Amino acid sequence: MIRRDSLLVTLLKLVDRVPMPSSLPQRGKGRPKVYADRLFLKAVVIMIVRPRHRVHELLSVLNEPTAEMCIVRALLTEAGRFPTRRTWERRLNALPHTLPAPIGCMGRCVVTLIDPWATYGRAVAIDSTILRATGGVWHKKHREQGVVPPTAMDTEAHWTTSGWQGWVYGWKLHLVTGVAAVWSPVAADLTAANQADHEIALRLLPERPPEARFVLGDTAYADPALHQHCAATGRLLITPGRGPYPHADDGVEVRRLFHQLRSLAIENFNEQCKGMCDGHGQVPTKGLSNTRRFALGAIFVSQLVLGYRFEHGLDLRVGLKAFLKAA
Repeated sequence: MIRRDSLLVTLLKLVDRVPMPSSLPQRGKGRPKVYADRLFLKAVVIMIVRPRHRVHELLSVLNEPTAEMCIVRALLTEAGRFPTRRTWERRLNALPHTLPAPIGCMGRCVVTLIDPWATYGRAVAIDSTILRATGGVWHKKHREQGVVPPTAMDTEAHWTTSGWQGWVYGWKLHLVTGVAAVWSPVAADLTAANQADHEIALRLLPERPPEARFVLGDTAYADPALHQHCAATGRLLITPGRGPYPHADDGVEVRRLFHQLRSLAIENFNEQCKGMCDGHGQVPTKGLSNTRRFALGAIFVSQLVLGYRFEHGLDLRVGLKAFLKAA
């Protein structure tokens, strides 16, 4: 028998405490919203904690007649009403486009809660990590020729290359994390893998906490427009110098130190997050919307886990995967 205070139920209750974006887009034409976005954020938490990446799989779990699911269904009920199957499908398909805003709000909330910069410089690191698409690859020549790939292949993904993995067909998870003893994500988004890192950074950096004064990135972010954007908002963007190594200019040692801090923060968090949500292989989803919900949902759950473990005096860097699996 599962206790009423299961970890899943506790995480869902934490969602009610998450600050939501103050500026929401105006509603356009069509059916007005009956249920709040917060209810579907809870559904995303369930889909990550109990890996169910399709709506019908989620509803199958919710229909189980267990004590835990009775509590969960109550938490997913609003004004005595439970969404219909069509409502679940429509709202969960639309939610990924608005997920970066709640992640930014939750990131600022976690930073305020754990105060990671009490004894560290107020810096954030920005980077992207590659996620492999499911179902094989669609080669560039076949895409250009209009050759229809097998139905299992994800045609919304794209190609990119990295010095470590070579050419990869898939997605990019763009992240901003705090540079401190605790690896706390403060902003995130997911795009096809061919999107330029410095262009996505222009919409991610405004989500960072206002306390952060330094932005640490790799050479992909050494863009004049991004430097100007950071300077105009009172921040300093620090990236490695371009050109052949070894560099011999006056600032090389300072940049090397900042680059090491960036690597320790964001690359370790990337691996930690992938380990928590089994993201080292191919993603379990197909299409931009579903993959965005999976990847950004994993970031949101990691923020919830950090907040929960801090409030209960638990380690913020060790045991996170085991904690999540136990939920």
